[in-house]
Order: sequence, then C-alpha cells, then structure tokens
Amino acid sequence: MIGKKEYAQTNELLNARLEEKKVLIAVHRGAWGGNVIENTIPSFELALGMGADMFECDLSKSADGELFCFHDGYEQRLLNQKENIKTMSSEQIDSLVFQNSIGDASGKHVERFEEVLAHFTQGELFNVDRAWPILAETDEAMRKYPHVLKQAIIKTPVKEEYLSFFQNCPVKYMYMPIVYNMDELRKVLSYDQINVVGVEAIAGSADSEMFEEENLKWIREQGLYVWVNSITLSDHHVLSGTFDDDKALREGGDAAWGVLMERGYNVIQTDWPSQLANYRNRKLGV
Repeated sequence: MIGKKEYAQTNELLNARLEEKKVLIAVHRGAWGGNVIENTIPSFELALGMGADMFECDLSKSADGELFCFHDGYEQRLLNQKENIKTMSSEQIDSLVFQNSIGDASGKHVERFEEVLAHFTQGELFNVDRAWPILAETDEAMRKYPHVLKQAIIKTPVKEEYLSFFQNCPVKYMYMPIVYNMDELRKVLSYDQINVVGVEAIAGSADSEMFEEENLKWIREQGLYVWVNSITLSDHHVLSGTFDDDKALREGGDAAWGVLMERGYNVIQTDWPSQLANYRNRKLGV
C-alpha cells in the first residue's frame, strides 16, 4: 500500500491505479503540438486519451494573486511576451493569446488553475508542479473543490518551509518531494504528519544515489512509489541516468523505459505517452 494507513482513504485512487497498472505514466505539461497548447485542459485531456495515468500541471501566480496554469520563463515561446507572467495582472494575462507550434495565434488563452480543478471530476490523477512559492494560495484554491483531494499530488523541493507547510496543513494532500539524495528523503520522512505518497528521484547519472537499486527498493519498502523523469529537457540536463525518452525512441523501449521499470521506478514521466503506454502494456501485460 502506498502511504500511511491513516491517509488510506485519500490515497485509495492512487493505490488502485498502481495496483492495476504496476507502472504509472505521467505526462509532462500534458500532450501538446499543433494548436493544442501545453498546460491547458485540451493538452491534459489529450494526454489521458493517449494512455497517460496522470498529467502534470504547472502553476504561476499573477501580480494580483490569481493562479494560472503556466510555467513561467516560457512567455516568449508561448505568448510572444518578454515580461514574466508573475509580474502581470490577471486582466493582462487573460488578454494574451498563445502561439501555436508554428508561431501563429492559436486562439487559446492561459487557463486559471480553478478551471482545471472544476473540469477534472472523474478521478483523473494529476501532479501540481511549481506551486512551492504559493502553497497557501494553492491550498485555498483546492479546498473549493473537495474531489481533487484524491486526485492531486503536490510536489516541492526539500526545504523546511515547504515541509512545515504540509506538516501543519489540516488538509492532508498527497505529497511528493523532489529528492537528489537519500539524506533529503530521510529529512522528509522525519515529518510525521505529511501524507508522503512517493518520491521524485533525480538521477543525474547512472552513478547517482537515486539510481541505485538498493535505494529504490528501500524507498518502496517505506510504502512510497518512485517517480522518474524520462523526459529530455536538453542534451546536458540529465534526470534519469541517461535512460530517457530520446534513447527509447531511437533504440526501442527496452533500451530506456524497460531499464527504468526493471530498476524499480513505478511512475515514469514522459513527453511521449502513447509510445510509452504501448510499451508498458506489452511489457507488463496490463
């Protein structure tokens, strides 16, 4: 069972999906291309339709306190804007139009986080990313939609201020720390009132602590899933010990995704959900 017994009701959907699929597929910012824009409801729906078990949603807060589904830093690429979205008012953000994959106006607008929370009501799992500077605001928004307690997994880097927030928050959201070594994980587990369900393990190389089979086994023995990012952010930004999406697409699933599954990771985040789902289903017979 994933998570502590006292949080079993909150974690029941996640546990059921892991029991059914053995390895879950998470999709980085949803599936996007053409006129479907990342971090939007259509991109999340597309990801789920392509075989994903959950999607990732990035958050940013406007200057006047509204939460939007947007990864700041990509304003130029997606909105043809140089200004960071966090410095804009919600009215400004609402007026912006996304560029599509060929740089033309898509007719689509940046979506508010509450639009996503209100839309996904049928047990769709999702990961809330980049919310750590705005945890109080994220909590306030999510409390309006009680159904998402069983659907949303919030992640943060390992810092005392974030851990203290989840320790003291009366709503015990599913929580996943981003860990680079085992000492960080032990720090997280020293907090006894956090609903830790899994670990995003960052393996910068095949020699990383977070790539060692014994460490991954120990994590699973604590009742936690182990999440790995097979996404390829750049040719120098390694997250999965070099066993990434690019390698899987070039050389076949066994060369990368299969290695990650055999190593003991049981959630894989990808940019290629359909290909990974086909591979996972054949390999594991699900």
